[in-house]
Amino acid sequence: MDKRVTFKGWLLPLLLIAPQVLISVVFFFYPAGEAVWQSLFIPDPFGLSMQYVGLGNFEFLFNDPYYRASFVTTAVFSTLVTLVSMVPALFLAVLADRLVKGAGTYRTLLIWPYAVAPAVAGVLWLFMFNTRIGVVAFYLNQLGYDWNHVLNQNEAMGLVVVASSWGRISYNFLFYFAALQAVPKSVIEAAAIDGARFWRRFFTIVLPLLSPTTFFLLVVNIVYAFFETFGVIHTITSGGPQQATTILVYKVYADGFVGQDLGSSAAQSVVLLVVVGLLTVLQFKFVEKRVHY
Repeated sequence: MDKRVTFKGWLLPLLLIAPQVLISVVFFFYPAGEAVWQSLFIPDPFGLSMQYVGLGNFEFLFNDPYYRASFVTTAVFSTLVTLVSMVPALFLAVLADRLVKGAGTYRTLLIWPYAVAPAVAGVLWLFMFNTRIGVVAFYLNQLGYDWNHVLNQNEAMGLVVVASSWGRISYNFLFYFAALQAVPKSVIEAAAIDGARFWRRFFTIVLPLLSPTTFFLLVVNIVYAFFETFGVIHTITSGGPQQATTILVYKVYADGFVGQDLGSSAAQSVVLLVVVGLLTVLQFKFVEKRVHY
């Protein structure tokens, strides 16, 4: 019989949850409330006066073709980042799980990129693909390919996707590797004795057992692509060329801090919060049904 922890009074439980509640109120609920409140007004750039417009900011946003285009850009970007960061991570985790000699060194080298901040990762990839001094761009030019992500929209999107996924592969690798270690070896050995080859064992036994980890990483990586990739996009493309890499979170910055349209920026942050919340709910409602625990 499991033992359950009980508290005689209410003071100790309250003290235990107080730090987390305080952090949530200060860094989430209060900023979210301020964003909702400011989205109903048009303030001047100096914050000296505010004009109430109700839902006017939202009406303006959804009539703006550039804002509607940022939804498509965000959908493409987040999908690509999620796939590019999860699939190689699973592949590397499978290799690490099978590796015997030098496994510790292999795992350590794979984890290192996760320690690099997104903005720093963006600068590193920008230097490598810089059209004038970038070593990768130089060799591509030697092969006859004129790389120029400053003008080519597809190249710009590809570069920010790879730069955003690079460090995230390490994060996903850690979870996949831990999940692979938890797969019962007896089940794998029984399938091997029955004549199932490696890939058949992987797709019919291992991959279904990894579904809880895959579902968790799917949710986490989509949220990452929506919010934490700002530094990569800002350092590499600044949303260009022609707003081809302007995702929703970057447009909040561009309109609010650069364009000084604080009311529109607040409305965009509210829309972004609602979109991410709906995506998370949909994932838990429909995708989780295919998860095998």
